Amino acid sequence: MKKILACILLVVMVLGLVACGGDNAENDSAAYNVGVCQLTEHPALDAATEGFVAALEEKLGQENVNVQISLAQGESNNCTTIINNFVSSEVDLIMANATAALQAAVSGTNTIPILGTSITEYGTALGIEDFDGTIGGNVSGTSDLAPLDGQAQMIQEIFPEAKKVALLYCSSEPNSQYQIDVITDELTALGYECTPYSFSDSNDIAPVLTAAIEDTDLVYVPTDNTAANNTGIIDNICRPAKIPVIAGEEGICSGCGTVTLSIDYYDIGYQTGVMAAQILAEGADISTMPIAYAPEVTKKYNAEICEELGISVPNDYIAIEK
Repeated sequence: MKKILACILLVVMVLGLVACGGDNAENDSAAYNVGVCQLTEHPALDAATEGFVAALEEKLGQENVNVQISLAQGESNNCTTIINNFVSSEVDLIMANATAALQAAVSGTNTIPILGTSITEYGTALGIEDFDGTIGGNVSGTSDLAPLDGQAQMIQEIFPEAKKVALLYCSSEPNSQYQIDVITDELTALGYECTPYSFSDSNDIAPVLTAAIEDTDLVYVPTDNTAANNTGIIDNICRPAKIPVIAGEEGICSGCGTVTLSIDYYDIGYQTGVMAAQILAEGADISTMPIAYAPEVTKKYNAEICEELGISVPNDYIAIEK
């Protein structure tokens, strides 16, 4: 995973409910002012933001872009405060990184262009029935959805003898519920017995997971922000019990998983930045822009955990860099 080195000087930390301004004197006269609301600090979301900024600077010129990045510390209320500040400042475009940030942005303005990223399924996130891939209005973006059928096949490839799969996810994240519903169907069709184990917040992970590993062969964790922020808890419970964790994305796999079929968050962030440049500089109509997806997915594995659990992976899997 690429590091967010290039963006560190731009980041505005948000503490409590206050989003602090990040004015840059050199960029006060920039042609375009862009606000980024990122739900929390995490390698996947960091990489998406880094890719977004890189694309904007490449396409529009660094001197022509003033990017204000605010971290919401994992709190939805902070997202609302950040978005309101962006709207009051009359930014030219908002990038919402993660579902809670997107929901706050959509509630905050129907005129400023909004691009989401790190969103699994926009119809679920925004409550759109029969979502056809284009939101319309002032919203579009990119999805971090990896092919769930491919993830199910990966589980069958690596763990053909397993019978039971525990599905661990945060019940307050609608995109996680969507993934669990889909992969349950996929795994059931392959002959696995699936049991969902939901937790409401980080305090519930340990007791829920402890109960789950008593009667399962594997644990599957989708792209879930709460799980991503608590991989240490998951690893401390599953690894000693010799229960493999299969992750929906690379960041979670790096912290507690064995294998993943993952997208590159930098790539979807970069693609979001390209879309932003088209809107800002070329007058592209955001209402007609369909949601874009990662150009490719990669099979990856956590070498340390796989070795400790005695799991062999095929040659086409790539070790996660740490």
